[in-house]
Formats: sequence, structure tokens, C-alpha cells
Amino acid sequence: MTPVYELTGVSKVYRAGARAVPALAGVDLTIGDGEWVAIRGRTGHGKSTLLNLLGGLDRPTAGQVRLDGRDLGRLSDAELTRVRATAIGFIFQTFNLVPTLSAAENVEAALVPLRVAGAAQRRRRVAAALDSVGLADRAGHLPSELSGGQQQRVAIARALIKEPKVLLADEPTGNLDEETRDEIIALMEKLWRERGLTLVLVSHDAAIARRAQRTAVMSRGRVTFR
Repeated sequence: MTPVYELTGVSKVYRAGARAVPALAGVDLTIGDGEWVAIRGRTGHGKSTLLNLLGGLDRPTAGQVRLDGRDLGRLSDAELTRVRATAIGFIFQTFNLVPTLSAAENVEAALVPLRVAGAAQRRRRVAAALDSVGLADRAGHLPSELSGGQQQRVAIARALIKEPKVLLADEPTGNLDEETRDEIIALMEKLWRERGLTLVLVSHDAAIARRAQRTAVMSRGRVTFR
């Protein structure tokens, strides 16, 4: 399997005043093209830090994080912004929707960095993205008019409208009830298979992790596979 991510000796240390707080400790990790990897572990053991490095939202203190052979830690801020805008879709536990924008407008916002020309083309892409998550009839609704599951579907559509290669999800069902959780994970699995995405999903939920192809467990900033 062709690697999408290759991490070599990746460490991350944060500073709290004069105190050094290690978050990752020499992580070596390869994630293949089109693979679904779940990351589990207790709070404070480095899961979100690892996801931030994979997404180019942070840089390692030491080591290399390579995406398709490019060392993300060596890219300029402008280059990293471009990578995030084109190659990586993000899904968060808190949805991160703009409350004053409709579902369609929240999804369309992801196209701004791509400078997609033409209102008609943008509308077509938004409509297709919302339809892919089963919300074609909710395009004009504000987040406050949608259920938690529907809001997360909007967030998924926003991540997918960029047509990314990689989808990174940080506790995407953490705010949902069990039934809605199952619906969202089934949707993500369907989209992963149909689109050939590389999916990296952080979750405390063992039921979700069991659906992934591989499960990594993080403990004290290190990664082991089960």
C-alpha cells in the first residue's frame, strides 16, 4: 500500500512557563493511501496532538511528518495553509459551524481558500455535498434549526466539498447519542469507501475503533497497534 503519511521520530514538547510538557515521544507511523486508522487512548496521552500534526495545524518539535512525501514541518505557513485547504478535510467533535450562516453557507465557506470561480459552480458543489450526507432539504436551515446529528452531517459536507485526499476526525461522535453516533459512523464509512479517502479517526469509543482497518493506541505520547 502506498503511504500517504510517514512519521519518523516525531516528538512534540509544549512549554508551560519554564516547564517542558512532552506530548509525543518519538512516534514512528505509516498510514497507507485509502486506509482507515482509528486512534484510541486516554485523555492527555497525545491523540489530539498527533491529529494536529497530521493536519498541519502544528509542527513537531523533532522528527518528520511527511504527507505524500512532503515534510509538513518544513513548509512555509502559506504552503501549509494550501495543503490544509486542498488535501485535508477536518471534522471536529463540536461541529464548528458558524451560527449565523445556513447549512449551505457553512459548507460553501470551505471553498473560499480554493477561490472557486462562479456562483453557479459553487452552488452545484454545495448541493452535491449536502446531498451526499442526506441533507439536501436542509440547505437553508441555520445550525440552531438542526439536530446535533444534522449539524455533524453539515460539518462532514464542509470537509468533503474540498474533495480532500485525507479526512481527519477528532471525536466526531462525542456529542451525539448512541443511535445518532451509529448513523454518523455508518455515513463516514460509506463515504470513505466510495471516495477512497484516507481516514484517521480519534475516538474513545471501542465500538467505532472496531470498524477501522487498524487501531492505534496512544499511551504517554507513544503509538502501538492492536
